[in-house]
Amino acid sequence: MTMTTAGVIFVLTLVAALVAVYKPFGDYMFRAVSGTRQSRVERGIFRLVGVNPAAEQTWGVYARSVLAFSAVSILFLYLFQRVQNHLWLSLGFDPVVPHGAWNTAVSFVTNTNWQSYSGESTMGHLVQMAGLAVQNFVSAAVGIAVAVALVRGFARSRTGQLGNFWVDLTRITLRILLPIAVLGAIALMIGGAVQNLSAGTDVSTLTGGTQTITGGPVASQEVIKELGTNGGGFYNVNSAHPFENPTAWTNWLEIFLIFLIPFSLPRVFGRMVGQNRQGYAIAAVMAILAFLSVAITNIFELAGHGTVPQAVGAAMEGKEVRFDVSNSATFAAATTLTSTGAVNSFHDSFTSLGGMMTMVNMMLGEVAPGGTGSGLYGLLILAVITVFVAGLMVGRTPEYLGKKIGSREIKFASLYFLITPILVLVGTATAFATGNNSTALNVGPHGLSEVLYAFTSASNNNGSAFGGITVNTTWWDTALGLCMLLGRFLPLIFVLALAGSLARQAPTPASEGTLPTHRPLFIGMVVGVTVVLVALTFLPALALGPLAEGL
Repeated sequence: MTMTTAGVIFVLTLVAALVAVYKPFGDYMFRAVSGTRQSRVERGIFRLVGVNPAAEQTWGVYARSVLAFSAVSILFLYLFQRVQNHLWLSLGFDPVVPHGAWNTAVSFVTNTNWQSYSGESTMGHLVQMAGLAVQNFVSAAVGIAVAVALVRGFARSRTGQLGNFWVDLTRITLRILLPIAVLGAIALMIGGAVQNLSAGTDVSTLTGGTQTITGGPVASQEVIKELGTNGGGFYNVNSAHPFENPTAWTNWLEIFLIFLIPFSLPRVFGRMVGQNRQGYAIAAVMAILAFLSVAITNIFELAGHGTVPQAVGAAMEGKEVRFDVSNSATFAAATTLTSTGAVNSFHDSFTSLGGMMTMVNMMLGEVAPGGTGSGLYGLLILAVITVFVAGLMVGRTPEYLGKKIGSREIKFASLYFLITPILVLVGTATAFATGNNSTALNVGPHGLSEVLYAFTSASNNNGSAFGGITVNTTWWDTALGLCMLLGRFLPLIFVLALAGSLARQAPTPASEGTLPTHRPLFIGMVVGVTVVLVALTFLPALALGPLAEGL
């Protein structure tokens, strides 16, 4: 079997599995976020933190709850790292330096999971388990909660209530993320991922030396890292490490986990607004963009563009032999189409155009299918922009799901999509202007690509890196940390403000001039608007970086 054939089978089985779980898992999530009955554990949590589960919140209160919870999480995780040398299972590691602790705390709370350190030589097991892994759960739950709040804005009318953040956070964590994480961790352990509290095992190397191989609670962190579209690895080489991702079938499983929630959330959207066909339309947009990206990335990598790859017959530099080119390219596309940021190969060593695709995936806004929750609310805002553009074309007030898209709504939608390009382009320009663009391995167009990739990854809350630059300095940790914060919470505020504006409206009856938003025409328009927005915004930067290198 050729590498190309194996890659096609890999992708087709993945698609088949996602199609099979779309309806049952989407319906399960719908029941989890829409039900009114509380479990005994949930009631205990609500009493402990003083939350009335029957009380709902306006968009402003919901947003303040998100921000307050995230602020406390950042402070706790920062302090946790700074005192880790006094904690159980510290493995003798020193406290994380202040700028590194700040960057890591912001990174994991914002669902970015950017890592400017080597996990196995920096973080003790307790910090990994009780600090980083916990944020893998709750940061993913925050994204889903905000998406659900936006959908409530479309589904409800004449009210300012969007639900209760604390109830949503608790239910999503306990009913959706935790059960799947337990099952997934068992599957990964069966596949060979490690799960222990070992400080390390000394082994003899082929050259006669001695090496300490660190163990730890790897499988439990690996599964939520993928399921929650987080991406932060237990080891420095992330999912390329055999303890995190041992075999080809665990590689398939990890990609499936990455796509599971984002691709199933449109079903939740359809159920909540009472029109399943609307969910199918959003899922179709995600699928089209994802399929194109996976196919193009594979084509560029399998073609082996470049003198050396063509000479040896494959672009294997920076890739694991057990995953080959195609499975590595598919994994790279999956993690950059979402906000996962995990890697099983070195993106910096991809072909110039293959590496460009990983950047383009993030520049799309990570909506195909995007992160847990963030992908759905990003694509719904794109749908709002699309109906607004369509309304301008025919001279009618645009409507989406019975809600008028007026000046207030389009302002929130526009501000949402302006934040990330501003952070990416201003951050990249600032790095060059201040002399912080120095690269250890590359100069010229590829050096620009490395800096551009870093700010694109941080601002889109992805977390993967091109490499080639030293980012564990005070300047880089601070700059990227600010991009992560602003790139996560400013768009989130605009999403909730839009949800509140929509929820207060009275429903508008459909008429002959209403644009059907469940048909192929609308699906194609949303795809087109997404691509055009990216092309107009980032094409000049891409032309100076990966396109210049590739051509």
